Amino acid sequence: MTPPSAASPRRLLLVGALGAALGAVGYAATAPERVLQAEFARQRWLAGAERVEFEAAGHTWSAVVAGRRDRPLVVLVHGFTGSKENWLPLMRELAREHRVLAVDLPGWGESDRHHDADYGPVAQAARLAELLAALPQAPELVVGHSMGGQIVGLMAARHPESAPRIVLMSSAGVRFEENAFANAVLAGQNPFQVTNRRELKRYLGIVFAEPPFVPWPASEALVRRRRADAGFEQRVLDGIGRGPDAFALEAELGNIAAPTLLLWCRDDKVIDISAAEVFAAGLRDSRSVILSGCGHMPMMAQPRQVAQALADFL
Repeated sequence: MTPPSAASPRRLLLVGALGAALGAVGYAATAPERVLQAEFARQRWLAGAERVEFEAAGHTWSAVVAGRRDRPLVVLVHGFTGSKENWLPLMRELAREHRVLAVDLPGWGESDRHHDADYGPVAQAARLAELLAALPQAPELVVGHSMGGQIVGLMAARHPESAPRIVLMSSAGVRFEENAFANAVLAGQNPFQVTNRRELKRYLGIVFAEPPFVPWPASEALVRRRRADAGFEQRVLDGIGRGPDAFALEAELGNIAAPTLLLWCRDDKVIDISAAEVFAAGLRDSRSVILSGCGHMPMMAQPRQVAQALADFL
């Protein structure tokens, strides 16, 4: 029998590596949220971004910012079930020439949520106007995606001083040709619901033309987050998709004076591309960029093309 002192270095290395791997798996199984946070930290590092906070409209807003302070400021506003992290691939492109700020809307992500507050589009538009007024640098461009576009559009209509130019990206807030997503929303469902990994896979298939692979345990962390937010999501969806404010933006498009870029993916399964035509018909000053080969998340699927479109618009 070989004594322990005579065991080969190779065998010891293999045993050590196996122990480390088992330890990592055990850690991941007990703390998947930390693994997800580590991935977000990696993406912030790639974008040269840092986490910041602001106080406005009775809430603490969590945000990430990148780019030099002397560059034009671009503010990015996420959509339904989204967060500031959705913008990190685009921030990596934009921050070379711009100061870029992506926020978690109140109620979402790491920003404050008050149990008795209204987080519908009209209330959020007023809050966003307050935040932009409180920033140390006025934005040159405010970009809203999906629900965020609905909010940015309402803000531009009611608070025209908030942004000289806006981008409505795959934006909610107007009627469009019915699709499976719209029919489910009108029936009282939440097509974005995620309470298990099967539903996470289905959700990714709705918002991406080519769904990304989300490895365990990051997938488990995302499922836990979304499961915890299920009730909140349903209440917000009532406001943005079914309530009296659902199409308030469509009625107010003529009040938007800011030059507007409409940016869509041709294969959007959530907000059909026909919505872009409704926006164009109602806005005073708009232009459109239609991308191919992507779904409802162009800033994640095609960040370079989106960055170029924004730069050209600016």
